[in-house]
Amino acid sequence: MKHHVSGDRNAYDRCIFHVFDHTGRALLIVGLGVYPNVGVVDAYATLRTGDRLHAVRASDALGDDRMNLAVGPLTITVDEPLKRLSLHCAADPDDPDGLSFDLTWTGDFPTVWEPHHTQRHGGRLTLEGRRFVQAGHCTGTIRAGGEEFTVTAGEWTGTRDRSWGVRPLPGEEPGRAAEFRPEGFHWLWIPMRFEDRFLMVIAQEDADGYRTLNEALLVRKGHRDTQLGWPRTEITYRPGTRHPERASVHLTDPAGKPLEIGVEILASSPLAVGAGYPPATDWQHGTWQGRGWTDRRVYDLSDPAAHPMAAYGVTDHAARFTLDGRTGYGIFEHGSFGRHDPSGFADHTSTAI
Repeated sequence: MKHHVSGDRNAYDRCIFHVFDHTGRALLIVGLGVYPNVGVVDAYATLRTGDRLHAVRASDALGDDRMNLAVGPLTITVDEPLKRLSLHCAADPDDPDGLSFDLTWTGDFPTVWEPHHTQRHGGRLTLEGRRFVQAGHCTGTIRAGGEEFTVTAGEWTGTRDRSWGVRPLPGEEPGRAAEFRPEGFHWLWIPMRFEDRFLMVIAQEDADGYRTLNEALLVRKGHRDTQLGWPRTEITYRPGTRHPERASVHLTDPAGKPLEIGVEILASSPLAVGAGYPPATDWQHGTWQGRGWTDRRVYDLSDPAAHPMAAYGVTDHAARFTLDGRTGYGIFEHGSFGRHDPSGFADHTSTAI
């Protein structure tokens, strides 16, 4: 655990949690990452409520105890492996209205392997990740902006993802990478929790729609996981943007019966704002900030023009899903940049009409 098998500076091990209510009032995202070959451990939490995004970020030197998942005010504790975890963010004594929380995350379904994920720029492997995903529920309390949210199992849903491998970190000399920049990239990552089942859909496509990553899986307790064919999505975007407002996901059961899932967006959190995902300009994962660095801030999301880079990063949308009379909740993670022929986007400036 102390010495990574690879000397690649981009080696990482990271987790993310989504906790959200079923009305769209609040979307909490929490993550922690370890970057062994640059000696950094960092964590973040963002809470979208209304037009405000409350963010806490912390970074430190990576220590030897890899069981200690704590950075600054943020702590993740594994109470029961693959079943129950505690998420904690200490309050800021200088800002009683700042973000803090105490939550218990409980898995309601078994963990699910995601497809082996690789990407190359030219001949170089730039991303190689293994991941698992899990759906469950949360209980506890979230506080921010003078408001307190009581998180209950019947009214809130929780999903989580754990990944490790190699993933680009900022600060590396790009070399010839610019010559291999893709014309377009389209990404969907959709964990959906229903009362009696969990569905996972993943699709990654190139500019011409060629599928480079694909998954559609039905998970039920006591049953073998069921593959649900080749997922297709129809997305209705907000005019003048690539912001999805609703969607349909088309799947197929093993007997060839079509399955259609309706998607209604409830709340949205751009990962490039506050959460440290590219192309964030104020802080990104794995960057050395010095020892004991903590940063708290509140972003105003009422004016999209104030955050121009958010449109070039992935956005996590809390969503309501419908399937054969069932209602479920989950995350509709979406990113679409540059050309994407199936969506009618010609280049990086193209948006929905």
